[in-house]
Amino acid sequence: MMEKGKIYVVGMGPGNKDNMSFKAFDSMNKSDILIGHKTYISLVEEMFPEKELIRSAMKKEIDRCNETLKLAQSGKTIALISSGESGVYGMAGIMLEVALDSDIEVEVVPGITASNAGASVVGAPIMHDHATISLSDLLTDWDLITKRIDLASQGDFVISYYNPKSFSRTTQIVEAREIMLRHKSKDTPVAIVRNAKRDGEEYVITTLGDMLDHEINMFTVVIVGNSKTYVKNGKMITPRGYKL
Repeated sequence: MMEKGKIYVVGMGPGNKDNMSFKAFDSMNKSDILIGHKTYISLVEEMFPEKELIRSAMKKEIDRCNETLKLAQSGKTIALISSGESGVYGMAGIMLEVALDSDIEVEVVPGITASNAGASVVGAPIMHDHATISLSDLLTDWDLITKRIDLASQGDFVISYYNPKSFSRTTQIVEAREIMLRHKSKDTPVAIVRNAKRDGEEYVITTLGDMLDHEINMFTVVIVGNSKTYVKNGKMITPRGYKL
């Protein structure tokens, strides 16, 4: 009888070993095959030179999951990898959905999110209630995204923006800022962090009024503070409310 395979859906954090959990590394190390978007595979291939690697393209997520399930059904142990956290804009949800009617075990392995990594670079900006919003409208209607931006801003949440800008999507971050300015001061601190905890890491701490004067792209997370967020000694801090 063929031995059952298994699927690990691994959140590998920023992609380097220093910022990866022991569990994430161990899951990939125990797997026969690593499969993921080509960018993510390139981040781990030097760590696992003996592994079979399968590279996938953007917008092929369902195909990637179907291939992962098929390989697991053949008895292989597979690590389906995502950067950041596999359960936050990663592959965990769709992999679980694809495998629902199978008898293959799917284990979700968490990782450091882009928001957490970016926050650690600039200080402690998400110490209080915060929202995470993707500005990509490929899978979510833009009207719904703008509603979420408006309500999160009204609620004085710290907001972390994923997928803020790409070659084809240049206006979303502009509109998001316009919506936030209805409810947040133009002096609200904003952190723009590119390649957080990776080679080429860069960041700037600016304000909501001036944020569009700085480079923002798909490798950027944008963290917008709340009404209590401040900057001191180069650190962006959102107080939790402790009395000093």
